[in-house]
Amino acid sequence: MSEFKEISPSEIVSNPFDLIGKDWALVTAKNGDKVNMMTASWGGVGIMWNKPVAFTFIRPQRFTFGLLENEEYCSLSFFDEEYRKVLQFCGSKSGRDFDKVRETGLTVNFDGEVPYFEEAKLVLILRKMYGQFLNEESIVDVETISKQYNGGDYHKMYINEIVKVLAR
Repeated sequence: MSEFKEISPSEIVSNPFDLIGKDWALVTAKNGDKVNMMTASWGGVGIMWNKPVAFTFIRPQRFTFGLLENEEYCSLSFFDEEYRKVLQFCGSKSGRDFDKVRETGLTVNFDGEVPYFEEAKLVLILRKMYGQFLNEESIVDVETISKQYNGGDYHKMYINEIVKVLAR
C-alpha cells in the first residue's frame, strides 16, 4: 500500500532549487506498456496561465522525448540521496538500450495512466500545456550557446500543469 498522501502544490515544503538542481528528478512517461524515465536536473516550478506548473527541458535525441511528445501526462519523481546511483544511471543510459525500470529495481506505480515511482519522496503528476524548442536567436546569454549547445541540439521546453502532488 502506498504511503503517499495528496497535497496541494502550495504545501510542498522542499526548496525547489534543491529538489531540481541538487536532488534531481526522474521525468517518467509511458507509451503503451513501455515505461521510461530520464534524470532531470534542469527545470523549475511556478505559475503560468493562473495554474501551478513545472517546467521541464528535454533534448530531442532522448528516448523519453518521443514518449513525452505522444503523451498528455507525465510525472516528476524526487528521491532521497540513497537513490543517487539510480538517478545517475537513468541520466546516462538510454531507454532504447536498457529497460531502466528493470535495471534500477524501482517500483512503478500509477496515478490513473501516469507512471511514477513508489520509492520517491515527492511526485508531481503533470499535464503538458505547452512545448517549444529553445533556439539560438532567443538565447541572450551568448556563453550558454557554446557551453550547452555546441552541437545545436537544443532542448524542448515543456510547461506542464501540476495536476496532483503526492508526498510522503
